Amino acid sequence: MTNLQAGTIRTLEVKNEAPFGWFLTDGEESVLLHHSEMMDDFDLDEPVEVFLFQDHQGRLAATMKKPLITQDTYAWVEVVGVEEKLGVFVSIGITKDMLVSEDDLPFMFSVRPIVGDLLYCTLKLDRRDRLFAKPATEEVMQEQFTTASRKDFNKDITGIVYRATKAGTFIITAEGYRGFIHDSQRKVEPRLGQKVNGRIIDVKEDGSVNVSLLGRRQEVQKDDAENIYDYLVERGGSMPYSDKSFPEEIESRFGLSKGAFKRALGKLMKERRVYQENGWTHIVKE
Repeated sequence: MTNLQAGTIRTLEVKNEAPFGWFLTDGEESVLLHHSEMMDDFDLDEPVEVFLFQDHQGRLAATMKKPLITQDTYAWVEVVGVEEKLGVFVSIGITKDMLVSEDDLPFMFSVRPIVGDLLYCTLKLDRRDRLFAKPATEEVMQEQFTTASRKDFNKDITGIVYRATKAGTFIITAEGYRGFIHDSQRKVEPRLGQKVNGRIIDVKEDGSVNVSLLGRRQEVQKDDAENIYDYLVERGGSMPYSDKSFPEEIESRFGLSKGAFKRALGKLMKERRVYQENGWTHIVKE
């Protein structure tokens, strides 16, 4: 193993000038600090603190820019590029973005991060000494969690997905709570790194929380009611569905259970926006 490793911050001595910058050394090995990677002038007689990384040719290089993460630290970093056969690239605050290998991403492409999502990462070298960004393990995430209390029940929260599994979705909330979203509490499975909004539906003894991404009952009814009303408008004001329709018909057309359909329809009738007649539902003409 060499003394100078990519992904680390080192304090090195100035060795000599090169056409494109300065060579720095630890006394045994040297690395180039390119002019483009210099933040300001430095005293040639003083040590220089730099971050070591691999340039686009895979060569070890130095930068005076401070990275968001190193081999010894973790932070939230933003996804800035997606390569389907490789993984995703994240910005770590230097000129070169780091790859998160597809091996460290969910198998399903639908839940892989997209540009703008956030991942809690560190830097690691693989067996070939290539530098990668690597998402935090569950054990590392445990160090970030805080404990929720019963008074947090039913509280609206925001969080970031840090783990996506067949059992459900795990998030860390803005407060630091470990949240779990069962597949019955979401309409669409969130992506790894996606920011989500939900509410706490249970607080566990260990201080973690169960979260729902579904709206509260009155909010869901409102959304369903408006979707049904929009469908009526598209059909010219009438549709061959009512609270007497078969559940299979309702599920096929609206993606709703019959109970949810009846609640939404009841809301529209209570507001005198629709009425039912002979198995049909019509918009009330003003």
